[in-house]
Amino acid sequence: MLARPISRFLLASALLAGLVSPTLAEGPVAPPPATETQAAPMIGAQASSFQLPNGLTVVVIPDHRSPVVTHMVWYKAGSADEPAGKSGIAHYLEHLMFKGTKANPGGAFSTKVAAVGGQENAFTSWDYTAYYQRVSKENLGLVMSLEADRMQNLQFDSATAAPELKVVLEERSMRTDNDPSTRLGEAVDAALHPNHPYRIPVIGWRAEIEKLTADDAKAFYDRFYTPNNAVLVVAGDVDEVAVRDLALTYYGRVQKRAEPGRRARPKDPDLDVIETVRLADERVTQPSWRRVWRVPSSHTAQPNVSESLELLADTLGGGSTSRLYRTLVVEKGLAAQVAAYYQSDSLDDGRFVIAAVPRDGVGFDKLSAAIDAIVADVAKTGVPADELARSKTKVYAEAIKVQDNQASLARIFGAELAVGGTLDAVRTWPARIRAVTGDDVRAAAGDWLHVEGSVTGELVSAPASGKPRAKASSPMSFGGPSGPIRLFETPAGVATDTP
Repeated sequence: MLARPISRFLLASALLAGLVSPTLAEGPVAPPPATETQAAPMIGAQASSFQLPNGLTVVVIPDHRSPVVTHMVWYKAGSADEPAGKSGIAHYLEHLMFKGTKANPGGAFSTKVAAVGGQENAFTSWDYTAYYQRVSKENLGLVMSLEADRMQNLQFDSATAAPELKVVLEERSMRTDNDPSTRLGEAVDAALHPNHPYRIPVIGWRAEIEKLTADDAKAFYDRFYTPNNAVLVVAGDVDEVAVRDLALTYYGRVQKRAEPGRRARPKDPDLDVIETVRLADERVTQPSWRRVWRVPSSHTAQPNVSESLELLADTLGGGSTSRLYRTLVVEKGLAAQVAAYYQSDSLDDGRFVIAAVPRDGVGFDKLSAAIDAIVADVAKTGVPADELARSKTKVYAEAIKVQDNQASLARIFGAELAVGGTLDAVRTWPARIRAVTGDDVRAAAGDWLHVEGSVTGELVSAPASGKPRAKASSPMSFGGPSGPIRLFETPAGVATDTP
């Protein structure tokens, strides 16, 4: 990642999906942030990295509180790297990675992990695909051997691949086609990114998924699933020397077989139109509203911009003390729920989202006008020192809290390095947050949150058709990584924090 630790993104996801209350999302009261004379907290201060001769980057995050390890392999390839007209390959290959090699045929991989009491999972996003296991530390060599085997020896049997394609299509049906909110999210993405592949859903378009073959998946595998295009993260009761020895033993044998090249993607044009996308579905029982902006990510932003957007999101919609919540929910009674979040960890542009569920009888026009007024006020007057300090306190607390979970730490570092970032970008993020001023937040709102160029999504109910319909999910769920496909299913777009 970063800027925002993954736990903050997941809490925002859960809030927007109606899974937690705004108060819970805000978290416990934390000590005040570091002063100018104190060092800001560091994330994963003991993390280190090295590279194998075949190009595999290895990150080690020691955590000796329990004798377990989290082992993750991140490939620098996601759905935004797929060939035109072949959407869904990255996620389809994620499924096929569990279908076996000659040494570990069929479900042997999962069987061996389960036999030692381990857990496993996998997920695909626009920018990367990751596979991970959590096992006792004495079984680290086992999962390394299994993962290294399928990094180079995956079998592509049409007899196996064809049925698995049906599984992917069924996943698409359940998570997207039968979910009005996710379908609206697809339409918003397509409008927000008229030229960039972020317009295409991670799981792919159904018509293109249906035509995928084992050969398509193999071509993607041969190009991207090579050690010089991967990051191995090991977090837990380990040290760098032990991990280096094991990594050389197992991954060191994997031959570099491709040079994927620079990830150059088409750019989106600058747009000054105001676009609204509306979806009506009879399964919608409560309307919802969202507005999305294309903004710089932590990897494309100029210095200080990403961090300012981070604190802007918290100030506007980061819980029950935020401006949107206080004004729209508590004072004016216009909304039942409201939240804001900043997706900062993309390889290319990020996104800034404000989403709300209006109270009964409140129209979208009135709701959006009230939201626009709050955003405009921040853009004009900035954020008072005490309000900014409160947001920083929450962010600092979460930076400390995330280190209590080795799997979360592994995810943060893995996601950051998978899009070309560095260990220091993770470690020093709280210090960069500390440097943000109220004027910086004001500038971020004024520079990026114009109504022109944004896309607004409206989800409303439609008259009953009398046709049988699958039950829809929460009115405010939204897209994100596809998967996981193994063991611990979660709502679409919400990746699990523990494997």
